[in-house]
Amino acid sequence: MPLISHFKTPCPEPVNSQILQLVVDNLTDISMVAIAPSNLLYNLYQYAIGYEVHLYLEALNGTKGIDVELIVATDPDDPDSVIGFLLYLPLKDDPDACAVAYLAVHASHRRQGVARRMLREMVARYPHAELTCAVAKVPYFESMGFQVVGVRETQVLMNTRDHGSDGLRALLDVAPIYSSLEVRQIHAYLLQKHGKRAMQDAEKQRDRHLDQLTRKAREFVRGRLGEDAVPASGPRLRLV
Repeated sequence: MPLISHFKTPCPEPVNSQILQLVVDNLTDISMVAIAPSNLLYNLYQYAIGYEVHLYLEALNGTKGIDVELIVATDPDDPDSVIGFLLYLPLKDDPDACAVAYLAVHASHRRQGVARRMLREMVARYPHAELTCAVAKVPYFESMGFQVVGVRETQVLMNTRDHGSDGLRALLDVAPIYSSLEVRQIHAYLLQKHGKRAMQDAEKQRDRHLDQLTRKAREFVRGRLGEDAVPASGPRLRLV
């Protein structure tokens, strides 16, 4: 069984570094964009999503005005080795509710109950929990007590109850990341390396992929909840 640690304050730097490596290694699985490594924009999203998680880890110090909590799973045979993490956001005005932001498990430790254990720890603290996932992963989360309640962007919205919370979900505003100097530099490098036509094709490929994911999620939820089902938007949001 993995060793589980719960953080409400900043965790040690070696833990942060391993979490960020898990983000980079599992980008396609944990990002709503779900961009494939074959897409030329992949490295750009690796940086952007990695930096977003970095900012959430920094927010554990309470200076960014949002509530963030973190569960870290480590190898029982090597307690310094991070094998999974679950980053989630408690909702304001609802002490029972939270929303999963990011979840990843090291490839070598999957199918060993690591994610299940971390989610169980979270739900024990916040029984009204929500998350989003790809259509293919719905049965997995249903086996842990989550149920389909709607759609959020490209993914299926799931909840431990049959409705979302009315609590306020505070999120970091990630728009500045994508307009940052670092992202512009990465894009300029990719443009120089691959050429304008190839980069335009990569953007079109990404957009088609997002459209396909969105359509697939909506069709799945309609099939599950009925033709008249209105995609759920989840809890109210506040960007900080």
